[in-house]
Amino acid sequence: MFYHAYNGYLKYSYPYDELRPLTCDGVDTWGSYSLTLVDALDTLAVLNNFTEFQRVYNLVKKIDIEKDINVSVFETNIRVIGGLLSAHLLAKRMNVKVHSTWPCTGPLLDLAVSLARKLLPAFDTATGMPYGTVNLFWGVSPDETNVTCTAGVGTFLIEFSTLSRLTGDPIFEQTAMKALQSLWQRRSSINLVGNHIDVQTGNWTAVDCTVGSGVDSYFEYLVKGAILLQEPTLIQMMNTFAIAIEKYMSNSDGWYVYANNDQGRKTLPMFQALDAFYPGLLILMGNIDGAMKTLYSYHTLWRKYGSMPEYYNLGTQEPLQNRAGYPLRPEHIESLMYVYKATNDEQLLFMAADIFESIESCCKTSCGYTSLKNVKDHQLDNRMESFFLAETIKYLYLIFDENNFLHNNGSYSIQHQTPTGSCFLETGYIFNTEAHPIDVGSLECCKLKHNDENDLEYYLLLSAMKIFKHDKTFFKTKLSDVQSNLYKSLNDYLKFYSNRKKQQLPIIDLTNKNYSLLTCSAQTYEQKFSLYGEILP
Repeated sequence: MFYHAYNGYLKYSYPYDELRPLTCDGVDTWGSYSLTLVDALDTLAVLNNFTEFQRVYNLVKKIDIEKDINVSVFETNIRVIGGLLSAHLLAKRMNVKVHSTWPCTGPLLDLAVSLARKLLPAFDTATGMPYGTVNLFWGVSPDETNVTCTAGVGTFLIEFSTLSRLTGDPIFEQTAMKALQSLWQRRSSINLVGNHIDVQTGNWTAVDCTVGSGVDSYFEYLVKGAILLQEPTLIQMMNTFAIAIEKYMSNSDGWYVYANNDQGRKTLPMFQALDAFYPGLLILMGNIDGAMKTLYSYHTLWRKYGSMPEYYNLGTQEPLQNRAGYPLRPEHIESLMYVYKATNDEQLLFMAADIFESIESCCKTSCGYTSLKNVKDHQLDNRMESFFLAETIKYLYLIFDENNFLHNNGSYSIQHQTPTGSCFLETGYIFNTEAHPIDVGSLECCKLKHNDENDLEYYLLLSAMKIFKHDKTFFKTKLSDVQSNLYKSLNDYLKFYSNRKKQQLPIIDLTNKNYSLLTCSAQTYEQKFSLYGEILP
């Protein structure tokens, strides 16, 4: 399945973003980055295709991001930056020749940093929540709308924290955390959030809460951010939301519907295909029974149509008119993978096989796989989104490949030596919302390196301050190479440096933490880390 879609993209579409699988040609959709190639790169690693990974790695590192184009801040982050970071962290495993300072340096990391910096102007708002669109050359347009969806605000912590921990520049993690916390501060009195928000005023412009479209990955990143960063505050926030979701939005048969975020009143008996990620999130939160119940309810819909419509009215038991398509989404399969890993219920393997056979039967074309316009008559569309190779096939494959390296339960790791010390790799992985796996252990590899760099910068700045007595011209011309864009003055830098232990960015010592985020008390870093641990309430 993967190679039929992948080879079709290479033959008929590359270097365009996506394959059009009915006409067998290509189209740019999200910024002309050869997006499918970037999104699929780490799937090649999952499949252990060393040769093709190395070839595509060398293509991707040459991608030009210096373009006068408008891009989605959200999609660029999860697809491109997430894909670049994942491939960067998998490079050594895939026998790519890396520098001795890897994973703290590397061409794909450099590209991810450059692209992330181009997204930062979007966060320059009164609330710290980002605009939805940014121009890679000019920044945010004066005409850009202030309104963006909740997920478009709260889905940066995985990628941006990884950037900060690998590079030593805290601006990314701080920016993502500020946006995420800004949403938390604007939750309603009954602990629900709306669907869309004004990023300048902080007022909700769409007040219905859902676990699906517009909100989904905000909840996801609270949970995964808690695991990745070992930060208990994040899971406490999600536990608060989860209680409200069960109280106001759940039905007795495992479905979740829209509810007004102020009153808690159910407003729309509608299922969205993006809701289907939620059972997987429940697994990570330790609610296996709830996850199983909802997953089986959702699969009845798949069995009914041989796919899953974008919107389904639970009252009329019919797909919503004009929203009845299936764009090859991964969310139901993603949840299947998590539930199967938690339960080993063999019935789930039959469900996964059912999904595989449905896609093969309904969506396969001569050069790829195509979306469905309508799940009722299986009318074909002419689009194969990049997430089909990045997520849908990857999760489906991982259900059946039980010995894949991504399934590491913490029983092994690889010690990696850097010029400043050693760290452990392949201890466990966190998927971003585009299914790009982030090696959790790698975030520790660069701590000592950046401690040394901070000490050097601190010494240089103190020496300069003593000799030149705050000569601003000197600092501008002589120290530009050691001053981050984050620090607009020497005093700002010194203030940050003196408080860096309190801020724990980018320096964080997991060996001294004892947060009970997993089923057992959190292990020290040297005792490894497990992806599939459940989070306790």
